[in-house]
Amino acid sequence: MSKRSMSKCSMPMRVAVAAGLSLLAAGCGDTGEASGGKTLTVFAAASLTESFTSLGTTFEASHRGVKVRFNFGGSSGLAQQIGQGAPADVFASASPAPMKQVSDESRVFARNRLVIAVPKDDPGKVTKLADLAGPRLKIVVCAEQVPCGAAATKAFAAAGVRVKPASQEQDVRAVLTKVSLGEADAGLVYRTDAKAAAAKVRGIEFPESAKAINDYPIVALPKAPQSALAKEFVQLVLSAQGQAVLAQAGFEPASPG
Repeated sequence: MSKRSMSKCSMPMRVAVAAGLSLLAAGCGDTGEASGGKTLTVFAAASLTESFTSLGTTFEASHRGVKVRFNFGGSSGLAQQIGQGAPADVFASASPAPMKQVSDESRVFARNRLVIAVPKDDPGKVTKLADLAGPRLKIVVCAEQVPCGAAATKAFAAAGVRVKPASQEQDVRAVLTKVSLGEADAGLVYRTDAKAAAAKVRGIEFPESAKAINDYPIVALPKAPQSALAKEFVQLVLSAQGQAVLAQAGFEPASPG
C-alpha cells in the first residue's frame, strides 16, 4: 500500500480516536443515568417545609445531578393527588389517616403537637386554650379533614372548650399566615410552625395538646418513578442525621425517649 493510501486511511482513524477521547473526557463513560440527571419528587405535609427543604439540600449534595422537588401542602389533599395519579416518589404525612389512603407500608419518623399561635403583640391577651372561646376573638384553625384540624378538634374536646372559628384553612401554613399578618387573634398550629415563624408569632403551649399528638409517617411509594432514590431519601429522614434536623425544627422523636 502506498504512503498516500495509508494517509487516507489513517486520517479518519485519527478523527475517530480523537472523537472517542473527547467523548470520554466529556463524561461519555459516565452517563446521565449513572451520575444523576434525575428528579426525586417528594409530597410532604406543609409543616415539614423547613426541615425537609434542608434534608433535600443534603440529599442533592450526596447524589450528583439529582434534583429534589417538593410539593408541600395539606396531607389529605396530597394523598388525594397521589390517588388520582400525580407522579410522586415519596409521601410524608402529618398523620396516619391520609397515609392509609396511599400505603400500608409507611414508617413513623416524627411526632408533632399543637400550640396556640398569637401575633407578637397578642391583641387578644390569650394565655390558655379556654381563651379561644371568647366571643370577641377571631380564631382560625385547620379544616377538620386535614391532620392539624383533626388534632385541634381533639384538643378542644379534651379541654371541654367550644370554639367558633372565623375560618378553617386547608393547611397549617395558611393558619400561620393569617395570625402572622394580624388577620386573626389566634390560631392552632404545630409547635414546629410557631418556631419557624418566631419572628412574627408567639407560640403558647397548652397541656391539652398531649391528647392530640400527631404521628408523622413516611413511605417510598410503590409505583415511584425513582424507586431507588425514594428509598434512599426515606432512609435519610430516618437516619440520625435526619432526626437531628427534625429535632432542631421542634419535632419530637417517633418513639418517646
